[in-house]
Amino acid sequence: MSEKLKVVGHNERRVDGTALVKGKPVFVADAPPRAGMLHLALLTSPHAHARIRALDTSKAEALDGVALVLDHRNTPTKRYTTAGQGYPEPSPYDARMFDTKVRFVGDRVAAVAADSVESARAALELIEVDYEVLDPVLSIDDALADGAPVVHDEPGLDAWDPAHNVAAYVEAAAGDVERGLAAADVTVDVTVETHYGQHAPIEPHVATSYLDDHDRMVLYTSTQVPFHARRIIAYLLELPVHRIRVIKPRIGGGFGVKQEILIEDLVALTTLRTGRPATLEYTREQEFVSARTRHPMRVRVRLGASTDGTLQAVDMDVLSNTGAYGTHSLTVLSNVGSKTLPLYNTAPDVRFIGRALYTNLPVGGAYRGYGATQGQYGMEVAIDQLAAKLGIDALELRERNHIKEGGTSPIFAELGEGREGVEQTITSCALPECIRVGAERIGWAEKRAARRREGSWVHGVGMSIHMQGSGIPMIDMGAASIKLNDDGSFNLAVGATDLGTGSDTVLGQIAAEVLGVPLDKVLVTSSDTDLTPFDVGAYASSTTYVTGTAVKRAALDVRMQLVAVAADVLKVDPGELEVADQRVATAGGESVSLEKIALRALYGMNQHQIAATASAVLDTSPPPFIASFAEVAVDLDTGRIRLLDYVVAADCGTAINPDLAEGQVEGAVANGIGYALMEDLAIDDRGRARATSFSRYRIPGTLDLPHIDVVLVDSYEPTGPMGAKSIAEIGINAPLPTIANAVHDATGVWLTESPFTAERVWEGLRDSS
Repeated sequence: MSEKLKVVGHNERRVDGTALVKGKPVFVADAPPRAGMLHLALLTSPHAHARIRALDTSKAEALDGVALVLDHRNTPTKRYTTAGQGYPEPSPYDARMFDTKVRFVGDRVAAVAADSVESARAALELIEVDYEVLDPVLSIDDALADGAPVVHDEPGLDAWDPAHNVAAYVEAAAGDVERGLAAADVTVDVTVETHYGQHAPIEPHVATSYLDDHDRMVLYTSTQVPFHARRIIAYLLELPVHRIRVIKPRIGGGFGVKQEILIEDLVALTTLRTGRPATLEYTREQEFVSARTRHPMRVRVRLGASTDGTLQAVDMDVLSNTGAYGTHSLTVLSNVGSKTLPLYNTAPDVRFIGRALYTNLPVGGAYRGYGATQGQYGMEVAIDQLAAKLGIDALELRERNHIKEGGTSPIFAELGEGREGVEQTITSCALPECIRVGAERIGWAEKRAARRREGSWVHGVGMSIHMQGSGIPMIDMGAASIKLNDDGSFNLAVGATDLGTGSDTVLGQIAAEVLGVPLDKVLVTSSDTDLTPFDVGAYASSTTYVTGTAVKRAALDVRMQLVAVAADVLKVDPGELEVADQRVATAGGESVSLEKIALRALYGMNQHQIAATASAVLDTSPPPFIASFAEVAVDLDTGRIRLLDYVVAADCGTAINPDLAEGQVEGAVANGIGYALMEDLAIDDRGRARATSFSRYRIPGTLDLPHIDVVLVDSYEPTGPMGAKSIAEIGINAPLPTIANAVHDATGVWLTESPFTAERVWEGLRDSS
C-alpha cells in the first residue's frame, strides 16, 4: 500500500451494523402497513408453453375485499425488459406485464389486489383460465432442433433470431484459432454443462407503493437498481420520471436476482388504479419459480499448446439457456468470454462464439459471477486436462500462461459486456503471490497426486485461478455528494446500493480518509432517487471502484474548500495546510478545527455551504484475481464428496475494510460450493422446478462447509480509490473447477456436469473402471 491511511484499510464497524443486530425495522416488510393497504397475490401458469384462450375473473372480482384484478386485458401492452441495466438496455424487449401467451411454469397470468393477502389468494382460486397447451422447448437441444416450437413468435421482436429461438449471439476473435489448433503440439477438447441454480435470498422480492402528499408515486422496494427501476416503471406505466420516487432500505440478500424489475410494476399500477397503497411479497415458491436463475450453459473449450506448455490457441463455444425471456441474455453470454479468455494471454489465436437460446424453462438473469462462473469452469477444467496430457504440474502450467502486470489481451477490446470492449493493460496483479500462498497453505507439493487412502476414501487436491472486473468501463457511472455540517461532521449521499455487502461503510471510509475524520463523523445516505445522486446500482462489481472514485473526488473537492477557509482564518497560503484529525493545520502546529471552519462558512465571513458532488465513469476495469485450492475426500464405494479444506488467496488491491473484503470472499465461495455440490432446481420433464422450498433446494449451512481460509494478498491498484478494486463476485467462480479438479486428482474422474452429486461421481467411477 502506497499511502499511510487511518480509516481505509482498517476494520471499521459497519455503519448499519447496530440497527441490524438490534432487529430494527430496516427492511421493506418491517414498515408498518399504511392505511387502506392492498395486498397482491399472483396467479401463475401451470404450463411451460400455452396460449390463454379465455380468462374469466368475474367471480374473483365479486369476492368481498377484492379491489382490483389485473390481467392481459386491462394492463399496458407495450413490450419491455425486466433487466435493470444501462440505457438503452442490451436485453430484448420481449416481455409484457401480462401476455396472451405463457412461456414457462410460473409465468404471470393474473394478479389480485385485496384488503388482505388471504382474500387475494382466495380470489385466485376463483379465476377460470382456458389454456391451449403448446409443445414446449425444454432444453438447449430442443431449442436448436429443426422445426422446434418458437418460444417468441410475436412480430417485431428485437432479439437476434427469435424464429430459431436465438435471443442473442456473440462472436469475437483474435488471430486464426483453427490454424493455431492445427499447429499445436498438444490439444484438448472439453465440454462442461452447468445446471439451474437460484439465488435463494433469505428476503424474497418485496415492494410497497403509495402516493405521497403531492400524489407522486413512491416505491419502497428491495432492489439492487433504484434508478433503473424508476426509469423502467416510468416507461411501462407512462409516468414522467419526476413523478416517481424509489427508496431502497436494507436488503436481505440480492446476489443479482434483485437487478430485475419483477414486482414493482404490479404494486405501482395497483396504486395508480385504486389510489391506495399496495404491497406484494413473493412466496418462497414464487422466488424459486417466478424470479430469475443462473443461466444453464454448455461450454466447449479447445486448447492448443506447445510441448513446453505455452498456449498457442484457445477456442470457446457457448450455448446458454436464457429460459423464456432474454433478460441479461446478451451480457451474461458476453461475460462468459470476456471474464475468462484474457486470463491466459499467451495464446496468439483466440476465439469466442456464443448463442443464448430461448426455452420454455425458468428465466435466466443476473447472478453473482455473471457468466464468468460458467466460462471459468470450462476453462479451468480444460487447463487441468492439458496439464495432465503434457505431464506438467497444473499449478506450473497456469504460472506459465496467466496474464501478469503490464500485460494485455486483444479480448479486452474485442469483447465487452454486450458490445465491443475497451483496450486495457493490467496495472496491478498479485496473482503469482496468490498462487504461492494458496499452494503453501493447502499443502500442494505434498498432497498433489498422492491419493492418500483412508479405507474407501481417497484424498485429492485441486486448484483454479480467476479474474473478474471492477465495473463496466465507459458504461457504469456512480456519483456522490458531500456536505459539511456545523459540528464538523459530513453528510455523504450516494445512489449506490448496499446489498448487505457493507458498501455504505466502505464508501464512508473513503470519504472519512480524505476528510481527516473518523467514520462516525460521516453520515451515509444511500439509494433514494429523490435524495441521492445517480448510480447504476449494485452489479458488475462496480461499487467500490466506480462509486468509490466518485466519493474520493467529491471528498477532495470538499477538502480543498476546507483548506481555503482555514487559510483565511490562519492567514497562510493554502499549500501549507494539511487536513487530519478533524483539523486543518500547518506544519508548525497552528490549526483550526473542522467545526470552527463550518461555523465560519455557515454563519461568519463569506457565508457559503461547503459541499461538492462528483461523478465517475472510468475507462478501465482492473480485474481482481484469486487463486483457489481445495482438498477433498471421495468415497470410492458411493461417490460421495467430502470437502475437507478450502483456501482462497485474493488480490483486490487495497482492502478498504479487510474484514468486509474477507467476508465477501468467504460468502462468495460458500455460495459457489452450494452450487457445485447441492443446489439444483431439479426441472422435470414438464418444465416444472421440483425444488421450490429450502427443504428441497439445499443451500449450504455451517455444517456443510469446510474451513474457508481467505488470504488478502498485498496489492495496489493505481487507478482505484486508495488503491482498491473489486472483490465481491469473483469467489463464486472458483468452487466448480477447483472441486472438479480435486476430485480428478483423487479418483481420475473428470466431472464435466454440475452439480457434483454422489450419483454422478459414482457413475464416473464405474465408467472409468
